[in-house]
Amino acid sequence: MHLPRLPDWLVYLAIVTALVIASMGRREQADAPPPPPPMAGDDALPLGPSSPFDPAVVVDVPGKAKPGTGTAFSVADTGVWMTARHVVDGCTRIALVVAEGRGVAARAVIDPNGEAAILTTEGGAPALPLAPATFKARPGALGFHPGFPQGQPGEAVSRLLGRENLVVRGRGARTEPVLAWAEIGRTDTLKGTLAGLSGAPVLDSAGRVIGVTVAEAPRRGRIYTTAPETVQRALSTSRRRPSGYALGEPINVENYGRVADGLRRDLRIAQVVCLATS
Repeated sequence: MHLPRLPDWLVYLAIVTALVIASMGRREQADAPPPPPPMAGDDALPLGPSSPFDPAVVVDVPGKAKPGTGTAFSVADTGVWMTARHVVDGCTRIALVVAEGRGVAARAVIDPNGEAAILTTEGGAPALPLAPATFKARPGALGFHPGFPQGQPGEAVSRLLGRENLVVRGRGARTEPVLAWAEIGRTDTLKGTLAGLSGAPVLDSAGRVIGVTVAEAPRRGRIYTTAPETVQRALSTSRRRPSGYALGEPINVENYGRVADGLRRDLRIAQVVCLATS
């Protein structure tokens, strides 16, 4: 049996078509750009706005407040301080420790929508500079958390991962945007929980406050802070004006312990104590 012979022109057309298709495939693959390299710190793009689709971290807050300790920091030298909401929410007697065994009474204004609170006292301390309202956080940037973990002077350093949503269940139930950080270092003698660091500022490498430390996830090695906009809103809600947006002392992984000691010594960062609850 003889197979029919195809015309030469049809054979040539099939070959040319196959070559064109192969060429297009190679060109399409060659034109695809490689994925961009990972960026960190100042080279990274700023975080975008918060979104309900950001990952969530859930925190259960007991229905009744309990006496305890935390950290606060000065935002105006007239006696205006900031701390984490859960440190003082429900407290009827609040004090800032100004020396061993001595404290001054403080009054609290709670941010109804965020994990921040404003404290006022008679007399104050030099304020920490705040990052301006135009500040944009960048993934990979370092953050420094000086305060009183476990009720003792101490600090931690972290690297910014991105935005998440803090879902609070129980007292003060709400959802708010926060920043998630990976802990990369801490005071040598500090082991275990960072409890007591709540309310501490998170400082950028220029020494400016960009948020309030509010929670930790020890197993994941995560620290959570309020978003920069929460700090601005808390001050606006309380009708308190910050002292300014000047740069602070530059901070890095080599000197952050020394800088933290100086801030505590000058009472720009102080321990806050909830003495009694309702």
